[in-house]
Amino acid sequence: MHRSSLRILTLALLSTLCLHTNAQSLVPQSVTYAPGKTITLSLPPGLRIDVAATGLRRVRFFAQSPDGRIFVTGMYNKADNTRGSVFILDGWDARTHTFAHVIPYLDHLRNPNNLAFYTDENQKSWLYLPLTDRLVRYKYNAGDNAPHSPPQVLMRFPDYGLNYKYGGWHLTRTVAIATLHGHARVYIAAGSSCNYCREREVIRASLSSMDPDGSHQVLLAHGLRNAVDLRFISDLDGGSLFATNMGDDHLGDKLPEDTFFELDANDHPGVIASTTANYGWPTCYFAHGKPVLDTTPVPSVPAPGDVSYEPVPTPGDAPHGALKTAINSGAPDPNASLGSAPAPLTDCRSVPAAYTTFAAHSSPLGLAYFGNDNPLLGNSFLVALHGAGHPRIGTGYRLARFTPGDRMPRDFLTGFLAFDHGKPTVHGRPCGLLRTGPDSFLLSDDSLGVIYSIHPAP
Repeated sequence: MHRSSLRILTLALLSTLCLHTNAQSLVPQSVTYAPGKTITLSLPPGLRIDVAATGLRRVRFFAQSPDGRIFVTGMYNKADNTRGSVFILDGWDARTHTFAHVIPYLDHLRNPNNLAFYTDENQKSWLYLPLTDRLVRYKYNAGDNAPHSPPQVLMRFPDYGLNYKYGGWHLTRTVAIATLHGHARVYIAAGSSCNYCREREVIRASLSSMDPDGSHQVLLAHGLRNAVDLRFISDLDGGSLFATNMGDDHLGDKLPEDTFFELDANDHPGVIASTTANYGWPTCYFAHGKPVLDTTPVPSVPAPGDVSYEPVPTPGDAPHGALKTAINSGAPDPNASLGSAPAPLTDCRSVPAAYTTFAAHSSPLGLAYFGNDNPLLGNSFLVALHGAGHPRIGTGYRLARFTPGDRMPRDFLTGFLAFDHGKPTVHGRPCGLLRTGPDSFLLSDDSLGVIYSIHPAP
């Protein structure tokens, strides 16, 4: 065997052994995030956790700018609001693993979930920001502490739906930028308007793409109920786009499993595929890693201005009870040029396989991948499981780890949820991840408004 191949195999075996060992021997560490307030989190030996920044309202996802600065979004609260922000994390102290300053970059935004940077062929840099009602981009200059020109609007989204009480609607959009087949493409995920319904607009529960200037828009996939994080990973399968995705909420505490997909995103600019992948929602859900047909009647699309309400019996202790569809505003579909919303699937044979699945209601959000050059975390995915909306269910509230080889999620970081005599207490909720070096990363907690730094112990 070639020496380099032997080294890669050895590293993979060591990381797999470390993965199995760490799952059984997480070490608790207490950190202070505010005066008189601490949280105890457990993680594998050899790693340490520090609080890098505090005081951020519903802090979400990270991106690193072309000049090496770290940006992060904040959504303020759970309402459909205009109080979201983008911040710069400034003044990194490698000794204390803390940021000295949090600089406001943008404010009064409508639910900024994530952001991405891209430098074009003319060496112009751009910041892409998906909001509830539109995708925008700003020109970015090295050292900017605020944009110096208004944003360009690249895409508009329908911006109405049911509130959280009924398992929707999903206020966030997600953007990722990747170069495939020599062409840069911008990928956008938009969640559903509801928990379980037949959608009216084509962009709901979908993945689409466009050129960096907004041209050549293409619909790539339906049936992704809420793909909250997208990440292009160049180290796997010649470069692939991965997504976390949430199942619906009407089948009780044990179903459906949440999913993690390697997406079919090899689109070519200006070429519309003859078929669009369908990942199953609303009528195909995952159980034991396989797609299963849901026979629950799907609420019909309401007339403009009405709300559809159907008291459909649901199995188990359904978190959201009866099913509803979103209010129909009667407005034209802003993305009608991409086609029309598909009819729900009547069988699940064409649903792509999940890369892996998580326990029902785990709510997978941020993801990161560590290649073979990382001694402690090598050849591993990390996924932030935000946690069940009803904490008594007990799933999520942790970081999970798995390899591309075994695809079996195991506990990596726990302590965000505790039970005392059967009563749950939420201590925090993990959200976004950003690799910062070998075996080092940042993690956001959008419940406490904290950013953690996880890194090798000294």
